[in-house]
Formats: sequence, C-alpha cells, structure tokens
Amino acid sequence: MKLNGKTVLVCNCEGTMSLDGKALAKACGGDGDLTIHNHLCRTQIDRFTTALQSGEPLIVACTQEAPLFSEVAAEAAPDTALGFVNIRERAGWSEDVAATATITAKIAAFLVESAMDLKPSTTVSLTSNGECLIYGPGEIAIPLAEQVADRLAVTLLLSDDGAVTPPVVSRVPMFRGSIIRAAGHLGAFTVTIANQASASASSRDRLAFTDGEPETELTCDLILDLTGQAPLFPGAEKRDGYARPDPGNPAALQKALFELTALVGEFEKPRYVAYDIDLCAHSRSAITGCSLCLDICPTSAIQSSGDGVVFDPFICAGCGQCASVCPSGAVRYAMPSAEDTLLRLRGLLTAYFKAGGEKPTLLLHDIRHGEPMIAAMARHGRGLPAPVLPFAFNEITQIGLDFLAAALAYGAGRIYIMLPPGKRDERAGLDQQIALADALLGGLDLGEGRIAVIDEDDPAKIEALLYDASPRDSAARASFLPLGGKRTVLTLALGELHAAAEAPPEVVSLPAGAPFGRIAVDTEGCTLCLACVSACPVSAIRDNPESPELSFIEQLCVQCGLCQKTCPEKVISLEPRYNFASEARDAVVLHSEEPFECIRCGTPFGVKSAIERIVDQLAGKHSMFQGENSADIIRMCDNCRVNVQFEDGAFNQGVQRRPMRTTDDDLRERDERRARGEPDEDL
Repeated sequence: MKLNGKTVLVCNCEGTMSLDGKALAKACGGDGDLTIHNHLCRTQIDRFTTALQSGEPLIVACTQEAPLFSEVAAEAAPDTALGFVNIRERAGWSEDVAATATITAKIAAFLVESAMDLKPSTTVSLTSNGECLIYGPGEIAIPLAEQVADRLAVTLLLSDDGAVTPPVVSRVPMFRGSIIRAAGHLGAFTVTIANQASASASSRDRLAFTDGEPETELTCDLILDLTGQAPLFPGAEKRDGYARPDPGNPAALQKALFELTALVGEFEKPRYVAYDIDLCAHSRSAITGCSLCLDICPTSAIQSSGDGVVFDPFICAGCGQCASVCPSGAVRYAMPSAEDTLLRLRGLLTAYFKAGGEKPTLLLHDIRHGEPMIAAMARHGRGLPAPVLPFAFNEITQIGLDFLAAALAYGAGRIYIMLPPGKRDERAGLDQQIALADALLGGLDLGEGRIAVIDEDDPAKIEALLYDASPRDSAARASFLPLGGKRTVLTLALGELHAAAEAPPEVVSLPAGAPFGRIAVDTEGCTLCLACVSACPVSAIRDNPESPELSFIEQLCVQCGLCQKTCPEKVISLEPRYNFASEARDAVVLHSEEPFECIRCGTPFGVKSAIERIVDQLAGKHSMFQGENSADIIRMCDNCRVNVQFEDGAFNQGVQRRPMRTTDDDLRERDERRARGEPDEDL
C-alpha cells in the first residue's frame, strides 16, 4: 500500500497484534493492497530488502527495530528515504479489545500522519575543542581532572584551600580562585575569576599558591562544576556543555565525565524558535509593553533590544514557552514549524474520523518522557484506551492556545498533556494557556475541563486516569488549513468552535492578561494627539489622514498595554474579551472631532478643541500673547503663521541687531593697537 507516494510496510509483530489488512487499507484510503507481515525484521527481512529496490520512500510500522532496518537499507539502498511509525505500543498492544474498529481507525490515523511531508528545521553550528574547566574542591576535582586529562584539555580551578597533597606529576594546569560571573555556551564559555592564583611548583606536603590577581577572565569549551553550590547559569540543566553533578554521588560524577568527553567536535543545534520583530509588542519609544517571553524564559536566552527582543540560539534550550505565551505570534516554534505541527494534527484527526473513529482523546507528550511511559503501559499494563491518540512534541511546554483551540476545532473531545517531571517548574505558561482555553469554552457553553495536565511519573497511575476518564463528544469537526500566523489560526479555530455552539454569545469575557480585547477611550480628556497610533505594534489603533479621528480594530489587539502607557492624558483603559461579531474585524471610530480651519487661509489643521484649549491657556497670560489680537497667530496654519510674522515685522520688533564686522574693521583695530604700543593679536 502507498500513502502520499510512500510504500507502507506493516507487521503484526509475530501475531501479537490483531490487524486486518483489508480493513486497515480501506481506513487509510491508500493506494493498493496492504499485506500484513508477521516477522518483517527477521525471517521476512527479504521483503523489506525487495521494497527498498524501488527507490521510493518507505515507511515501516515499527520503531523498535528501526536501527536494524536502517543498517540494512544503508547497505542495500542508501539513497532510499526511510521513515518509522510506532503502531504497537501506541495502539496494537491494548486490552481495549472491544473497540477493534476504533483501534483500526487509530492505526490508520498514525500511518497517514507518518506519511506527511514536513519541512526540515534550520540549525546553528557549535564547535568544541575540548578545553574543559573543572571547578571545585581539590579532593574531588584533582582525581577527575587526571582521569580525563588524556581526552580533554583540562584547566583545574580549585575552590578551596584544603590540605590537598600535590600530584606527583602535574598533568593539568592548576589554579585557585572563585568564579564570580559566567556567560556563553558550548564551545564559547567565558568565566570571570576572583583572586586567581597559580599552584606553586615547589608545593611539598600540600598545595601552595602564588599571590592571586583581583579579577581575571578565562575562556573554555566545557565546564564541570563540582562545587555543589548555586549554578553558574539560569536553567543550568539546559545549558549544553555545562555539567553540575552531585559531588557526593560517584555515579553522577562519572556520568558527567562521560557526557563531557563526547562533546568534542562540531555540532548542529536546532534553531528552536522563529522571530518576527514586525509583530513584536515588546516596546515602543523606550516604553515597555509585552514582556511575556522575557519573563518566562528559563535560560535567559532572550534579551530586550530596543523595540524588539533578541534570541540567542546557542543558549536557547527549545522549551518553547516563549512561543506558547506570545500574544501576537511574533515568536513561533520552529522544530518543527508550528504550521507543520498543526498539519500533522489535522491529518491525524481527519484520518481517524474518516476511518470511523469517534470521541478521540489527544494525549500530548514529548519524546523523552512520553514514549517510555506509553511503552510501559503497553508492556506491563493494559495499554492505551482505544480512543486515546498520542501526539508527540519536541517539548511539551511549547503548546499554546492556538494549538489547543485548533485541536478542539478539529474534533478532539479531550486533551491530556503529559508533563515530564523536569518540567514541573515550567508549567506556568502552559497553565495560563489552558485557563484561556477554559474561559473561551465556558463562555461558549462547550464545556470546561476538556483540557488537563497529567502530572504523574507512574505509568500505572496515568493508565488508570485514562481508562477512568469518559470519552467526550467532539465540540466541532473542522477541516480548515492552518495557514497564516498564530492569530490567523486562532481566529479560524475559535470561529469554528463558535459556529458549533448551540447558543453562542457574541462576546466572551476573559481574565486579565488575555491576548484579546478592546480599548476604551475617555473622549472628554482625549486630545487626539495620536501617540497611541504610533505606539500600537499591530496597527489595531489607527488615525484618519483626512480628519482628526481615532479608530480601532478589535481583532488585531493583543492587549499589550503600550497605548495605555504611552497616552499622555492617561485616558485609555483595556478590556480583555473575545468578540466573535463581525464588527471585531472592522475599524470602529473611538473618537473624532472637527478640524480647526486657519482663520487666514481656511486650511484645516489641528483639532478644534485642542486649538481652543491652547488659546484659552495662552491668550493674555503669556508674554508672547499680550496684544489685543496676538493670540490669532495660534489660530493660523504653519504657513500663514510665518507669513504674518514677516509681514508685520514681528521678527525685527524690539531687536537691536549687532553691526556687521568686515576685514577693514579688523585691520583698523590692529593699526590702533600698534599705535598704542600693544602687541598684535591673531586675526
């Protein structure tokens, strides 16, 4: 059978899965018949080799034996593209045998998803020459430094003055000092050391050191921190090339050494996020609006840079929280792209429904934690319930409201998010996105509680939770293409959910901080200075070049607050909400006034109320406007104001001009000085 031009090979793993080739081929909607193999990785490996000869892309429904298949392919047909998909642990090994049709639909959905074409992620290059700084107490640091001295170029920095016997042979340079600052990444670390002192070559019974320098700087490729104190970096466990094992755990120390010795050479690191400064609502004119990505980044890989922010791809650990909370879509996850992830989701659910599946529950997980949990449930428990569809991410914390809304619009009845243990302190952004989704679902009366986080490490408890949860009907079954940015996808998904609701309201109130809403302007205090127009990063606030007018497009507003902070009169307030009405897409006039016409030429300029206010405040009160008609100049346009002042001689009145000097004046004064016997001065 072929799917999307790719040959699909399916095996029932020695009969441990009950698979119907005809039913599965029909459910997939593929081209040709589907043969169910029994032992493809061993006794039937020749069938795999034969399939390779066509040169067409090949998908094997087995991930356990992927290394074997890849090795065979490398010898027999190295140019053939290979892909693998797990149907065994995710579907076939399940005790939910009463739902055979649902399991068939589920496997068909996995096969269709695996055949999709996704764009490769971009990368950045890092180079490590193995220059390693080992920092810690001598009794631990010296033996470890000697252990890897043949593999790494080690520099040893002792953090104590302990009574350490000097080594018989000095294999590594040794210093004493304290690291007070550290920056950088794998292959390019920089540390600032206080009181760095060299070990004395004449040390006898214990190490002695020369006088230390107040502050020095050292560069290295790798750092092994053995102090057991506070880490040198925020999000230290995510910093490639920086190891901080428990100094009292010998196994952890050896593991850290093993991992560091492998970090020598050239490496490609994914560029995890894509950034569009034109959509960024961070700052305007040195006034800060949105800082969600800066506040939530665990590794400090994001820094403010004028009106936008700067991402350091070498430090970024790829958690995706910045993309999750970004209200405008300026930051988007790029491994894979958000568009490809949504296309995978659409393909999975569409294929599931087309094959006859009902009430799907999405189980969102990452690969490192989620796949072992799913495998443990399949091997040692009942396996996943039939309607539960696992969906893998690079990082679970990258999930945002756009994905959740799209998943519900595409037909997911429930969504469970399997949180890895190491991510528990990074779930703030995820919780915020779920709260927004719940507020929208509750406002549409589609039922809150469809989305939940599974914060468990025990696969048995996860399995019990999934079996105890009753499947829920889909809120909608949309099929829109997830094209465009984050806001476009959100608009499409929420529009589908609104259309599916029985009695949907036009407006749903949202909690503070929500990225949707409108602004209110106190027109009594507004002078139509239009500072808010220039401050708005998404052009939600607009002016009218023909007349003094302020208008607003609610659907574009991200509630960043820049307009509110920029307004000199402080007459703007924010109201978080989601408006489903068509008027939210149109410009609505918030405030308008008549333009003031020049009293001399009739040209419209300025705002009538503002000009009258200025006249009232200055006429007869300011020294420049004491005359009977002196304030009339304020009522004139720029051109007439200048012309009148020249015509009336206003620029010359009361001004004593200094006489013009010439060369003759200078020469005459020089002769007079000489006559008085005074020395000449430079002209």
